[in-house]
Amino acid sequence: MNRRVLLIAAAAGVCTVAIILVVALSSPDESPEAVVERRAPAAAPSSAPRPSSPAAREAEAVVEETRRPEPETAAPAPAAEPAADAVFLSIETDVPGAQVFINREFVGTAPLTVESITPGTHQLNASAQGYDGIVMPIEVAPGRREISLRFREVRLDSAIDVVHRHGIGSCRGRLIATPAGIRYDTQNKDDAFHAALLDLEAFQVDYLAKNLRVRLPKGRQFNFTDPDGNADRLFVFHRDVERARERIRKGDAPAS
Repeated sequence: MNRRVLLIAAAAGVCTVAIILVVALSSPDESPEAVVERRAPAAAPSSAPRPSSPAAREAEAVVEETRRPEPETAAPAPAAEPAADAVFLSIETDVPGAQVFINREFVGTAPLTVESITPGTHQLNASAQGYDGIVMPIEVAPGRREISLRFREVRLDSAIDVVHRHGIGSCRGRLIATPAGIRYDTQNKDDAFHAALLDLEAFQVDYLAKNLRVRLPKGRQFNFTDPDGNADRLFVFHRDVERARERIRKGDAPAS
C-alpha cells in the first residue's frame, strides 16, 4: 500500500515538472528575435599556398606570362635623306670581277656603286684579264648614273700616216682602222680603198724592212712605209689591228 502511494506521488511530480516546462517554452513574452542561433564560425581562408602538381604550375606560369604587358619597341628612325649634291655611280661590266679605277684610284670590282665621288669630270679605267683595258672620261652630276662597260666588244680606233710605194712613184695618205674595217685615205683616188678586217688576204709587218704589207680581197697589194722611216709606228698599228681581227674570229662582236 505504501509502495503504491509512493509511485503515484512520483508520477504526479514528473507530470508537474513537464507542465511547467511546456508553459515556460510557450510564454508569449519571448520573441523569435531573442532566440539567437549559435553557429560555428566560418573557417578563415588560409593564406598558405596549396601544393600543386608540375602541370598546374606550368599552366599558372603560362597564364602569368600572357598577363604581362608587351614591351614597347622604339619606332625605327627615319632614313636620312641623301644630300642634294650626292652622287651614285653604278658600274657594271660584261666580264665579272673587272677592276675599276677612278682618277687612278682603285674603287672596287664590278659590279659596284661609287658614292665617294664629287660632281665633275673624272677619268675611268677598267681592266679584265684577257681583254683590252678601257679608258674613258666620265662626266658626273648629282644624282644616279649607270655606266655599262663592254670588254667583249671589239674596239679599235687606230690611224697612222703612211707612204704607199707602187711601181711608178708613190702616194701619201693615212691608214685608219676601226671595227668596221680598214681604209686608206689618199688624194690618189685610184689607190684609196676600204675593206672589212676579216676580208684582208694578207696583213703583215716586216720590222727590219720597215714595211707593212696589205693585200685586198681582189688580190691588189699595198706596201706601206712610215714617212719618217719609223718602224715602231707601223708595228703598233699592225699589232692593234691584228688583235681586233683575232677577237672577231673568235666571235666577239665589233663595237658600234
